[in-house]
Amino acid sequence: MIPPGSGFPTDSASASTPVAVTAADVERLAAGAPSLAEVSGRASVCRACPRLVTWREEVAETKRASFAAETYWGRPVTGWGATQPKVLVLGLAPAAHGGNRTGRIFTGDRSGDWLFAALHRAGLATQPTSTTAYDGQELLHTRISLPVRCAPPANKPTPSERDACAPWLVAELRFVLPTVRAIVVLGAFGWGATLSCLRKLGVPMPTKAPAFGHGVELELPGLTVLGCFHVSQQNTFTGRLTEQMLDDVFRRATDLAGVD
Repeated sequence: MIPPGSGFPTDSASASTPVAVTAADVERLAAGAPSLAEVSGRASVCRACPRLVTWREEVAETKRASFAAETYWGRPVTGWGATQPKVLVLGLAPAAHGGNRTGRIFTGDRSGDWLFAALHRAGLATQPTSTTAYDGQELLHTRISLPVRCAPPANKPTPSERDACAPWLVAELRFVLPTVRAIVVLGAFGWGATLSCLRKLGVPMPTKAPAFGHGVELELPGLTVLGCFHVSQQNTFTGRLTEQMLDDVFRRATDLAGVD
């Protein structure tokens, strides 16, 4: 596991960064973070959910055979990309041998292969792939984040884990939302979490928000939330999500955001 303050590209923490060990700690430390970098740093050392801490660190120790020579990140994964984005992409949680290994959400896994290729086609990423935190990939006018920051067993966080982690996303949104014009939400889990976080920030919401669906749009003051099937292999391998469907969503996002 990569320790805080190691100089790793995605590491915003140091040995003195305060560590949350309870949900109440998360609430307090997220709300009190004075900057976006500090939100990322504090989130990246969080230990508030024992099941997730155990799992992410076990995976980082046992590894997958094909990555046996690598040092896994093995910590919570934070948002990355533009600090004043026009487009925000929200997923679910890191993959055990993807973001939990590379330290960057969607980097180094099959879902990321689809996502970054689409972002590149839309002019929102400098490269069509993202394999490591050192690969030079840059997001253009775009930030990627997630409502659950630790890799969960079977890719299924519990409701209590989702709720405990929510203040990190709320705090991140507090800093980036002023410039965001389009939020692309990948999957139903992320859709519910995103709307909940926006409510907590006081964003005016309709009494009955639309249910998640691919291509569903929710217009809010100054921004639009777009639903998109998740780029999981379950969707891409079966054809439930095609490249054209993904491209259509990001084309709509760039139009809404005014990105050429």
